[in-house]
This record gives sequence, structure tokens and C-alpha cells, in this order.
Amino acid sequence: MKKIELHVHLDGSVRPSTIAEILNLDLNYVKKNMSVDSNNEDLSCYLTKFDLPAKAMQTKDNLKRIAKELALDLKNDDVIYAEVRFAPQKHTLNGLSLDDVILSVLEGLKSVSGIKTNVILCMMRGDSFDKNKEVIDVCKKYLGDGVVALDLAGDEKHFKTKDYKTLFDIAKEKEVPFTIHAGEADNYQSVKDAISFGAKRIGHGINIIENDDVIKEVVKNKITLEVCPTSNVQTKAVKSYADHPIKKLYEKGVLITINTDNNTVSNITLSKEYELLEKYFNFTKKDFYTFNKNAVNASFISNEEKEELLKKLKKDFEKN
Repeated sequence: MKKIELHVHLDGSVRPSTIAEILNLDLNYVKKNMSVDSNNEDLSCYLTKFDLPAKAMQTKDNLKRIAKELALDLKNDDVIYAEVRFAPQKHTLNGLSLDDVILSVLEGLKSVSGIKTNVILCMMRGDSFDKNKEVIDVCKKYLGDGVVALDLAGDEKHFKTKDYKTLFDIAKEKEVPFTIHAGEADNYQSVKDAISFGAKRIGHGINIIENDDVIKEVVKNKITLEVCPTSNVQTKAVKSYADHPIKKLYEKGVLITINTDNNTVSNITLSKEYELLEKYFNFTKKDFYTFNKNAVNASFISNEEKEELLKKLKKDFEKN
């Protein structure tokens, strides 16, 4: 089935074999330190799995290679469009500029034909105002040239969404589109704050299930959720896969999209995610077709590009 991926982190989706080769480490050691298991405690613990990739992603060649490999992996999973996100400031430790990082990633992604890709740049919770402001500025600089939007990622539990209002005010002034991680490790108020900033897309957002008023606000304003079910289970945002609120939210009219979050950290692909959703919630091909149409409609691309993707999805759905 042709698929759309709106929420996948570059540094959370690196091939372990690539990290082992670049850092000259044992592959089993790398796998153990890049993927979570059932003992993962919470989002903070989950985020430690990004440490090894960060060490390897400090040169132009490594960034190009890793981006290219992710595009190939997505293409092999029948993804026809992906918005790949990463925090460029995490890859400047050995002297690369933000421009170097962004251009290297774009070059790697665009070197793969047969899949359309764009980039979302992440500000990080816990980083200084000035550091995050630089990400807004560089996002504006490359907007329309492979970069399509801004994001806020990181430890939501300890760094509240409401504290980032000024940065999103600046983004709005500069006419930079954005999505925001919210309602994952924190409650529905985090989503409410993100919507008040002007977000039309929310990364995760599942904790709105706690509040009917916020659900109604999300439905009314056609806010799209970038849902990552397996990741939500692993970070303990939900108790188990069966307890995930995705079907309840879908039935209430929330615009749902299905995503992996981090292919490697979560040890998941979009196809596997679909299989799990079918198993636990009896979602049909028609439901998945709806999720993918939602993703196209919420994507940060032109209406012409959306029409082209919708035609591909429709043709694929009717064929199957």
C-alpha cells in the first residue's frame, strides 16, 4: 500500500550497521543502545537512544549518507512522500554550520528517486531562546527549498509547551509553518497551548482523549494529529497497544495520520505499524486510505503537489 509519513526523526531512524561502521563499534552493542525494549521507562529514557547517532552525525558525508539511507528505507516500505524532521543544532558539535547540516541532509534525501521528501527543522525543549531562534531564522532561509516547516521536540514533561509562545510568535511573523510535539508526555493542556500558538498539526496529541472540550476544539479547527502508536506504548504515553486511544479519537472525528516516529529507536516500519493497527483495532484498507489522505491534506506542500499525491493514493487504493 502506498503510504505517507509525516512524523519521522532522522536521528531516530539511522541504520545500526551504519553507526557501527562510522564509530567502529560492535553491531550488537549499537543495536542494544539504539533501540528500546519493554523495560523502557518513559520519554526521557527513550530519548537517550539518540546519543550514539548524534556522535556519528557530525560530518557532511555522514549526514548525506544517513539521509540517503533513510530515504531508501522509506521508499522500500512503499512510502511515496515523507516529511523528515531533525534538530540541525545537534549536528554542529564538530564545527559544521546550520547551513552545512541542512544542505547535507537535503542532498542525501534528494539523491533518492521514486520518493518525494521534505524537511522539518526542530527547535528543542531545554535549548536556549537564542539557539532556538537561530533554527527559526534558518528555517525561514530555506523555506520552499526542501525545508517546509518548524517543530518543537524534546522532553515535553519537563519543558512545558506554554513556555515557547514567544518563539512561535516569531515563527508566525516570519510566516514559517509549524507543527508541535504536544500531548505525548504531558496532558491535553499542552495540545491546547500548541493550538493557541496557531499549530494546525500536532505531533502525537493523544492525551486530548482526557478532555472532550479539547477534542471538540481539535475537530472544529481541523487540527491533524501525527499519531505514532508503537512509540506511544514504548514511552509509556499509553499502557499498552490495546489501550491506545487512536480508534476512539478517530470515531470522534479527529483527523488521524499514522507515523513511525523513529524507525530504529522504536524498531518499527510504517507497514508493521499498519499490521498492528489492523490486529488491535480492525482498521480496514479504507481506514488506512483515509489516514493517508489526511496526511496529504495536512502536509506542508503546495496544493498542486497534494493533488498529485492524492491521485496516486486513489489509484493504488482502487487497484487493491
